[in-house]
Amino acid sequence: MGLRLKIEGNESIQLNETIVTGVNFGADIPKDSNARSTDLGATITITGKILAAVGGEAADDTMKMAKWALVPAENADCYRKLEIDVVSAGQVVRQVSLPNAFVIGYEEDFADESGIGVFTLQVKQKKDKMTGLKFEGGFAGE
Repeated sequence: MGLRLKIEGNESIQLNETIVTGVNFGADIPKDSNARSTDLGATITITGKILAAVGGEAADDTMKMAKWALVPAENADCYRKLEIDVVSAGQVVRQVSLPNAFVIGYEEDFADESGIGVFTLQVKQKKDKMTGLKFEGGFAGE
């Protein structure tokens, strides 16, 4: 299975299957509720590799994610459109779209042994825009 990430805002960020290694989607539902709550949220955690530029080829877009994590709340670009495709045998089996995603956490880790870095990006969908979140699947092959 492969994972693709696309983020659109003032600049575009695209990470393909060689970069993205994991995606975890969670619905944030208050645990102390006695009935279905209207206070819903959605969080996605994305993990992947940070690869160095090789042979004149440009490095991956992970640097752009680090910069997005530092955009202040006063700047409208802190909210971006995020789309994740889960691909198997050339077919998109799941697609998650957050039209108003913002960063709640970003980390990069580097170690001598592996020769590559790893990143963890945590994003949430803006609560008053939850109706714009799309969770789809079963698309025809590419």
